[in-house]
Order: sequence, then C-alpha cells, then structure tokens
Amino acid sequence: MDRLKLQNLLESLAQGQISVNTALEKFKHFGFETVGEFAKIDHHRSLRTGFPEVIWGAGKTPDQIVQIIEAMRRKNLDIEQNIPIMATLIEPEIFTKLQANIPELKYYPIARICALVPEKLELRYPGLITVMSAGTSDLPVAEEAAITAELCGFKVNRIWDVGVAGIHRLLNNLEAIAAADVLIVVAGMEGALPSVVGGLADCPVIAVPTSVGYGASFKGISALLTMLNSCASGIGVMNIDNGFGAAILAGQILRTAHKLNTNI
Repeated sequence: MDRLKLQNLLESLAQGQISVNTALEKFKHFGFETVGEFAKIDHHRSLRTGFPEVIWGAGKTPDQIVQIIEAMRRKNLDIEQNIPIMATLIEPEIFTKLQANIPELKYYPIARICALVPEKLELRYPGLITVMSAGTSDLPVAEEAAITAELCGFKVNRIWDVGVAGIHRLLNNLEAIAAADVLIVVAGMEGALPSVVGGLADCPVIAVPTSVGYGASFKGISALLTMLNSCASGIGVMNIDNGFGAAILAGQILRTAHKLNTNI
C-alpha cells in the first residue's frame, strides 16, 4: 500500500473534504502485500468483490502456502475480520506438511480444501445454495463447491448421486429442488443432469462439468459441450472441475439479490 496516498486519503476524510463513502470506494483499490518473491496478496479483494482472496494450492510449495496463510492471518487480525482463510486443491500429503507449521488448519479431504476457520462460522447472507452431484465420482468437485459456499457464509444443501441413469433418484428430490435459491449441478460422463434440473427448477442453475468419464468424454470436454448446448434456459456453465468458481458465482447471485432487497 502506498503510505503517502493513504495518508492523503485519511487527511482528506478527517478534514471533511471527502465523504466516508468516497473514502471507502478509494480504499477498494489500494495495493497489495508482497510475500517473499513469489506472491502478492490482494487484501482488499473482499471490498471490491465481496469475497476475500483464496489461495490456489496446486503448484505451490508447502512453504509458500504457509507464508501466504500467515500473512493473510496477520491482516485478518489487524482489521478484526472473522472470516476463513482458504486454500484449494490441497492434496493430503501437502496438508500434512502445512499442519506441521499451522496446527489450527482444518482439512476437508473430499473437497481438497484446507482453511483457518473461526470458532463460530456464521451465516453471512440469506438464501440456500443446493449442490447436486450426478455420481459419487463427481463428489470431489461437488464438495469443493459446497465447502467453499459454507466457508463464505452461505447455507448449503447437498443432494448426491442423482444422475440421469436412474432418473427416479432425481425426481425423489423435487421438493429440495424447489426450495433452492441457486442450484449447482455437477456431472461428468455425458453431462445431462443440469439440462434435466434446468427444466424443473425456478432458480438459477450453475452447471459444472467434471473430468469423470471414459475415453470419449475427453476428460470432461463432452460434458462441457453438453452443458453449453443445453436446451434448458437459465443455465450458466463453469469450466471443467471448477467447483470453487461455481460456489463464488452462486454467492454473488445471492449477495446481489440481498443488496437489491435491502436497497444497499
């Protein structure tokens, strides 16, 4: 953060030259914190986007992840925030090394997410995000979406193993589908489940293709194309295996609805 710019901003606020709202808007675009020679943490991302920065774990060394988490934790304490600090795509052997340095880390093995979680994780927004998976093999992606949404402060419902190969399993959940405010539908193989759900639901449907399937599924490309070509309206499609992105999009939908309802 540029200290001179910050000082000038605070002096302008103190002298009444700018309003509190104007100062807040300017704070949204202040800088970042450099960690070592490998990372720049965007501490103000939550001010701009509504959600804090999350660590992409794949490709980072355990030491790099530890340093980033510790820097984020210090800032969290400095500004008295009580929000989780998350890292995604953390394999079990990497988590073991992380926990040796940060014993408080919690691990969600199916989702491959680790997080520093407040003692009391509170709901921050109204609304219900329902996550559905076509098959058990899709659970890592579905759980990534569910855990991300929960850590971001949303109520989540899970409906697992309701793929179209046994359509009666899906139809047994019509009440749960009707109760959802946003649906995240995760499927591999042919990727047909979001289209069927889209024809039953009266809320936004976020489709997530997974890389589950035999050779002709092309590691999720066939499911992706099926979802993109869905004839059901109101479906948005994420990239392959991107449960995290689906959760953030669902959260943005509910946050926006809340803002509109409360005239914030």
